[in-house]
Amino acid sequence: MSPQLKQIPSNEKIPAEADVVVIGGGIIGAAATYFLSKQGYKVALVEKGQVGCEQSSRNWGWCRQQNRDERELPTSGLSMRLWDEMSKDIGFDLGFRRCGLRYATDDPKQLAQWDSWRDLAKQYGVNTVMLNAKEANAMLPARGRTWIGGVHSIDDGKGEPAIAAPMIAEGARALGATIHQNCAARGLDITNGKVEGVITEHGTIRTNRVLCAAGAWASAFCRHHGISFPQASVRQTAFRTKPIKSIGDAVYTNGVALTRRLDGTYTVAISGTARLEFTPQGIRYAKQFMPMFMQRIKAVQFGVSSSFLKGPEALNSWSNDSMSPFEKMRILDPAPVKSNLRKTLATVKALFPALEAMEIEESWGSFVDCTPDAIPVISEIDSVEGFFLAAGSSAHGFGLGPGLAHIAADLVMGRQSQIDTQPYRLSRLLDGSKVKVGAI
Repeated sequence: MSPQLKQIPSNEKIPAEADVVVIGGGIIGAAATYFLSKQGYKVALVEKGQVGCEQSSRNWGWCRQQNRDERELPTSGLSMRLWDEMSKDIGFDLGFRRCGLRYATDDPKQLAQWDSWRDLAKQYGVNTVMLNAKEANAMLPARGRTWIGGVHSIDDGKGEPAIAAPMIAEGARALGATIHQNCAARGLDITNGKVEGVITEHGTIRTNRVLCAAGAWASAFCRHHGISFPQASVRQTAFRTKPIKSIGDAVYTNGVALTRRLDGTYTVAISGTARLEFTPQGIRYAKQFMPMFMQRIKAVQFGVSSSFLKGPEALNSWSNDSMSPFEKMRILDPAPVKSNLRKTLATVKALFPALEAMEIEESWGSFVDCTPDAIPVISEIDSVEGFFLAAGSSAHGFGLGPGLAHIAADLVMGRQSQIDTQPYRLSRLLDGSKVKVGAI
């Protein structure tokens, strides 16, 4: 059920010490390791499974500024520049292409939202144009649906989820970082409120700076140390097709989304729908998430599965010298929802005559980690000196990953960030501040 993923080797042994330890080898953890290494710091990246094996290889691959919440727009602009720079500097093809994104809709309300967003886009220099009905139907000819308009985000693009995080990690290794896969971080060694090391299943790495970029597992890791991080995960389903003719590199409709991959296949998913499963962690933070649930309830499916008893949102407890939940589940690899697969494939075939021969090559499920306001957390942890958090990307982590990682790297090393970090502080989710739910 796991999607394609570029495999990279691990360094033979964990180091005795490091300037920074990064926990989690997704796009943010890998990119933060790269940026820190580029500044000359000795960095160890520890990952319980394989670099990029969870959400970073299971997403659409979109790298966009279009329709971002205003709190994310500065970071999205930075991310697009960094995608360009990393693709050149690392020396590996990350699959990043500024191919433009095409949106089409027959929903007047959705079109009005896109149109009203243009005023915001102009303030941030986003190169986007509205499409009238004729232009939208010419750009994305469909059967049985007549588009009333759309958007063409000209400078946005896509990356390749199967290779991006592993290749960025390799870029970091070329700069001196060490990469440790199948090496779970069980906990922090804390003395007098200060980090002194990371305790892994293979031994302790001495350090006084730790960045937790553990995706859906971040809240569980924080809770192990008495730190509250409101986080929920929604289950999504996607599939990769067999090679097929192209109707565009990145296509969004109010029904399905398609992303062309380098090998001539497509990643396909239902757009705007996800499955929320009841879990102990979900119950714990239900109050904080209520505004989001009420706003998006029509787009949410509900259910119960094994995630109630095992995985990042179950009732987990462990000691630093015993096996942790991270070792018990190396890869968070939920099964795809078969009914969603059937529905999505049927929708694509009915909508686009050019894709009637589409066949599924592989399919997968994933858990997307979200915050109550759908805005990431990039923050120092006040109660533990030297501990930093970069998680809760809320389905935006791949495209925003380089920018979020750059902000996190600056924060860890005490440097002034190019971006205002106030919207990303953890305290906003804990101090009673009013929740303003961000854009999807």
